[in-house]
Amino acid sequence: MDLSSAFVHFAQLGANWVLWLLIVLSVISIGVMIDRALWLRRRDTDTERFTRELKGAFERGEIDRVQTKYMDDPAIPIQVGLRGLAVRDKGAEAVAEAMHGERARWRRAADRNLIVLGTLGNNVPFVGLFGTVLGVINAFHHLATKAANAEQETLANIAEALSATAIGLLVAIPAVIAFNFFSRRVRVIMGGADEVAHTVLSLVHGAERGDRAIAYKEAGDGGE
Repeated sequence: MDLSSAFVHFAQLGANWVLWLLIVLSVISIGVMIDRALWLRRRDTDTERFTRELKGAFERGEIDRVQTKYMDDPAIPIQVGLRGLAVRDKGAEAVAEAMHGERARWRRAADRNLIVLGTLGNNVPFVGLFGTVLGVINAFHHLATKAANAEQETLANIAEALSATAIGLLVAIPAVIAFNFFSRRVRVIMGGADEVAHTVLSLVHGAERGDRAIAYKEAGDGGE
């Protein structure tokens, strides 16, 4: 049996198994969408309000109160800011590194399984097209047999083949939309985390300069 004959024999399986594969892929896609929607539901916050509260806390010396208040908050920008505040006594460089590491950790968690949506959105149409090709080959094979019902069998196989492409698009389009939506949501959240991180770092730098100014003043007064 040559290679082309072997493929024709394989195509006689039809597109039905491809349709089942597409259904499985659609279930996976929906599962990822639900997982990411639930995970990202409370990960953002009003960064402008939070940064204002941070500035007020630094001015009044109430940083510990802010840390206690937001300790269990699931918002990523807040957790990045709190991570920096936790090591503020070690200096601005340690604060920056701590927040950078915290942001990277949350970014990995936020991107989890998004690659699945991206892969399905890009490749599922080709799976459907593959099923269509198999179905068309199978249809023409039935037509070549010249059986009594060959024409009806051919039309039924072509319809089944075309449905594979349609279902492939039906799976891929929502996956692409969800991938773009969640990717943008992650970028917005991480942008808020950057905003909070820069605010914390500037406040820590300001506090350090203030401490140095006080120390110089006290040293000057002591010298007098």
